[in-house]
Amino acid sequence: MANFILSGGPGAGKSTLLNALRTAGYHTVDEASRVLIQEQVAQGGHCLPWVDLSCFARLALHRMVADYNQTSTQPGRPVTFFDRGIPDIIAYLRVAGLSVDAAFYQAIQQCPYQKQVFMAPPWEAIYINDSERWQTFAEATALHDALVDTYQSLGFTIVPLPLAPVADRVTFIQQTLSALFPTSSQSAGTAHTTQPFIFS
Repeated sequence: MANFILSGGPGAGKSTLLNALRTAGYHTVDEASRVLIQEQVAQGGHCLPWVDLSCFARLALHRMVADYNQTSTQPGRPVTFFDRGIPDIIAYLRVAGLSVDAAFYQAIQQCPYQKQVFMAPPWEAIYINDSERWQTFAEATALHDALVDTYQSLGFTIVPLPLAPVADRVTFIQQTLSALFPTSSQSAGTAHTTQPFIFS
């Protein structure tokens, strides 16, 4: 099973791309942090990134590990895309100047991702704020830079996504997958496709 991460600063088009990949037939896992924020707000909780980032980071780690383990136990899904991975939490803690517990690094070892990380660069033309995205575009750009540094420091390879329509981004990812798995692409795509990584 190949577990790929889609990362990038807030508002860079990751969620839209994830939805397009899901429509194209890939297995995907939604971003844990957005769901957690919604849950905390609904419960009146204090584990919010703008209130107590350390608390929120622990919640996010627990949810991401659970999502990863649940995906790993489901057969017939040779390729999965995660909207953010555990290294994202480390990057956010580093930007905030907070300590990173050893549990985060241990979790990366226990939940191995593909070394190639698809990174959505800052894209001001599509950037908007919402109830779960409070950062300014400048802050989102700084987070992107921190994410790149963090992933590279952990041994990952950054694959920048083009600033292009979502359909072109899906094609770019499919072409990248075909290049990564030239001899095993039949088994790396979804179970129902007859052409490696090509979906109608």
